[in-house]
Amino acid sequence: MTANAPRDPLVILLYTLTVTTGLIDAVSVLGLGRVFTANMTGNIVFMGFAVGGAPGFSIPRCLVAVASFLFGAAIAGRLGKAMENAPRRRWLSIIAGIEAGLFFVSALIAAGYDIKSLEPAVHLYAMIVMTGIAMGLRNATVRRLSVADLTATVLTLTLTGIAADSSIAGGANPRWGRRVAAVVLMFLGAALGAALVLSAGLAAPLWLTGVAVLLATFLYTRHPDSQLSQKQAQA
Repeated sequence: MTANAPRDPLVILLYTLTVTTGLIDAVSVLGLGRVFTANMTGNIVFMGFAVGGAPGFSIPRCLVAVASFLFGAAIAGRLGKAMENAPRRRWLSIIAGIEAGLFFVSALIAAGYDIKSLEPAVHLYAMIVMTGIAMGLRNATVRRLSVADLTATVLTLTLTGIAADSSIAGGANPRWGRRVAAVVLMFLGAALGAALVLSAGLAAPLWLTGVAVLLATFLYTRHPDSQLSQKQAQA
């Protein structure tokens, strides 16, 4: 089975990660003081706003998020390279375990944190660091998987593909279902995340994200395709 097959279990895993990215975006932007821990483009823009004097944006928070994300991406890159001949189920299970563990610890920290005041500051920065590392791990791992139109974290190129490859533009609408699904799932994750953050705080969406990552990865590892190594899957 290839990564383009509609029932590919890897696609289902990436759909799940796309939903949970929306959850984490809600946690970080709404609960951690206008900072992204999944979308680094947003942090660069936010830092520009802060330099320009716009209120409510923090250069230190954004810098910590970017540094944490880069650290997580570096770890994932090294793990991916070291395990390129191992079954993907083992590689992705390790990544999922680390990622979920970081979300669970963040959820525990969130229990003593106040969203309105962003205090205590040590809890705020600890959650930025841990979710930033987790999302760096995710981004680098998904990048290595190289499944077309499923980055699980950003949608700019996905939306560009929907329009640029459409029949209106003279295209053949390749993978339009997958592209639209990614957009809808990110939207639903963000909406659910916002509802949870505003009604129950940060712990609930963090717990939900960790459980979803573990469950989706476990289900993927039950499929025979997960026994392939990265090199075999790309052959």
